[in-house]
Amino acid sequence: MTTSPHPLVAQARGLAAEVLAPQAERVDQEGVPASTVQAIKRSGLLGVSAPVAYGGAGAPGSVARETAEILAGACCSTWFVQAQHHTPVLTLAKSELPARENLLGKLATGELLSGVAYAHLRRYPQVPVRAVPRRGGWRFHGTVPWYTGWGLNDVMLLAGVTDADEVVFAFTQARPQTGLRASAPMRLAALSAARTVSLQLDGLWVPDDALALHAPYESWAASDRPKPTNASPAVFGVAESALGLLDQDDPATKALRLRLDKVRRQAYALADHPAPHEHMEERLALKTKAFDLMRTATTAAVVAGGGRAIDLDSRAQRLAREAMFLLVQGQTPEVRRAHLASLSAAY
Repeated sequence: MTTSPHPLVAQARGLAAEVLAPQAERVDQEGVPASTVQAIKRSGLLGVSAPVAYGGAGAPGSVARETAEILAGACCSTWFVQAQHHTPVLTLAKSELPARENLLGKLATGELLSGVAYAHLRRYPQVPVRAVPRRGGWRFHGTVPWYTGWGLNDVMLLAGVTDADEVVFAFTQARPQTGLRASAPMRLAALSAARTVSLQLDGLWVPDDALALHAPYESWAASDRPKPTNASPAVFGVAESALGLLDQDDPATKALRLRLDKVRRQAYALADHPAPHEHMEERLALKTKAFDLMRTATTAAVVAGGGRAIDLDSRAQRLAREAMFLLVQGQTPEVRRAHLASLSAAY
């Protein structure tokens, strides 16, 4: 007995087949175009996890993961740009601060696309961005090392740390303004197309009504720490696309696909576990297994493609570079240690 896919899964498949995959190699070299961002906004995918009351789909995590796999497998750069949007949505959905009513509906419906500037919080006790209270708002000082989607996003969710060791998350326009300056786009080995820059903050002013979260650092960190330990759907999406370039009747391809499916099921079961702080070693082990399978699949695609796979127009080499990027995307010291230990054990 079969069931129809969730409407957003069907949307993702259509977008991937008609827009993303056909132009992925060109986008990889030239950058994610505004037209693709507009297609993402119209698709409803930006609201996959947003509350229905605010115009979102309120879909379960399984749907969000499947749509992410589909987008990443078709064009990882496009997936990465829109992936930034979902953290601001989920942050607002849990917030009781004014920014929820001001912005959640616009983000849920795709009227606005948001980026994020908060990964630097994971470097604490280093404080790359300081938030300083001022009457009626906050001023942000410091450097955001990585910001993706510059020139494509409408707004960003910016985070800083106060002198009292609190985190402050607030929204601001994703454009040059007084107190905010962006670097030139970074030239990266993979996903340069996602338009990543660093941001220099020199007293950027953000009013109180733009705040989305204000809490002690440790309480925020406690909820954040489990997230990077789960395997990313993008890893499975890129691996699946690489397997699609191989001989489907080859027993090795079939065996690799079975292993990938098994790890995916196990990883997603843990992602849905009601206690996110439990089974940490198992989560990390599955994450590293997913990395290994992605690396094997993309390497196999390059080998199968022969000399043609080295051409920049080759899908195989693009997927291999995207796989390299995913090895370090969202990496924390804990994830790095587990991955390096796994690699050492393999030899």
